[in-house]
Amino acid sequence: MTTSGIRAQGTAALSELRDWQRALRDQFPIVTAHPDLAYLDSAATAQKPRAVLDTALTYLTTTNANAGRGTYPWANRSTALIEEARERVKRFLGDPDPARSAVHFTSGTTEGLRTLARDWLPSFLSDGDEIVVPVADHQANIEPWLEAQRLLARQGVRIEVRPMPYQPGSGDYDHRALAELAGPRTRFVAVTHVHHVYGGDMNVHRIREAVGPDAVICLDAAQSVGHVPVSVAGLDVDFVVFSGHKAMALPGTGAVWARQARGPAFTPGGWSGTPNTVGIASLTAALDWLDAAGVDRIERWTVALAARLTDGLRRLDAYEILGCQTSLAAGSPVQQRRGIVTFRHRAVDSGDLGFILFSHGFMVRSDQHCQGEAGEPTGSVRVSLHVYNEAEEIDRLLSVLASLE
Repeated sequence: MTTSGIRAQGTAALSELRDWQRALRDQFPIVTAHPDLAYLDSAATAQKPRAVLDTALTYLTTTNANAGRGTYPWANRSTALIEEARERVKRFLGDPDPARSAVHFTSGTTEGLRTLARDWLPSFLSDGDEIVVPVADHQANIEPWLEAQRLLARQGVRIEVRPMPYQPGSGDYDHRALAELAGPRTRFVAVTHVHHVYGGDMNVHRIREAVGPDAVICLDAAQSVGHVPVSVAGLDVDFVVFSGHKAMALPGTGAVWARQARGPAFTPGGWSGTPNTVGIASLTAALDWLDAAGVDRIERWTVALAARLTDGLRRLDAYEILGCQTSLAAGSPVQQRRGIVTFRHRAVDSGDLGFILFSHGFMVRSDQHCQGEAGEPTGSVRVSLHVYNEAEEIDRLLSVLASLE
């Protein structure tokens, strides 16, 4: 397809999906209550549709009880709700073998990754083993594995941490270099599905080929679940960890999906306390809502909005766009950003730019975005989109940014 044809395709997506998007946008009370504000920080947390809010209120006013600790009807319903939610997560992820896999609920991606690093990884590794860590990704997908290394060192077990190789300039994984790095002692690889700064799909389907059939792969899906289609049937990974609150559920909600095919079965250690039952109920409602809306259409919408933004930004000399430089044009033939666009003004501090943008009604993230030490050396402004965002918001944002050149 020609560049002009791809550009037209992106414009067509926004036109084709406009009525669908408007109907969905109207289901977000916080968005419709503030028509003068544009919420552009969905990578931090997504807003909640009315169906999710109603589910939480209904649970708290009709069923609220401690799960797994009583025999009366409210407690039994709460216990059943959690078990049903586990199966709902498996269906949402396209689990091909749900009888074998497991789902553990957490407060979010960070707790999920730390639980794996603390309660599962040490029993899987032996002295001299190697793990690969994505040192330019989110700190939540770096620090837990380093903590596990330190924990094992105190037990006399030496683990070698190998930094994930990246392609210069783009922030994409260098799968060819990873294949050269991986060896027979490479036992565990941590990867990210969609990068929280660069917005790119990290092509994790190529990781298995690079590291071989035996290494365990843990996928940080914080920026993909609820934003783009995620199918574990097509990704030969062993763990998927995500935050429910980024997928339109309540805050303090997340999950670990475990394939249970390589290494010991995943069982969180310690005593299990009271679960976040209302959060888990809201997650089931959010997954139902996302399925009904169509995550594939949500992806088409947010990718088209992000392309509209990068296409406008690349024409403004005052700005540097982070990540792949060959996918900035709306007609780029390579993959475009999955609803996340991060940039800097060449003369204005990113923190100051964030305050300026809010004064014009735009809520963005402006800092270093919890990126690892191998990431960007200075702060930047991140715009992250979801289905409730509109093309008109992107156009207004570009107009304000142009006035600051």
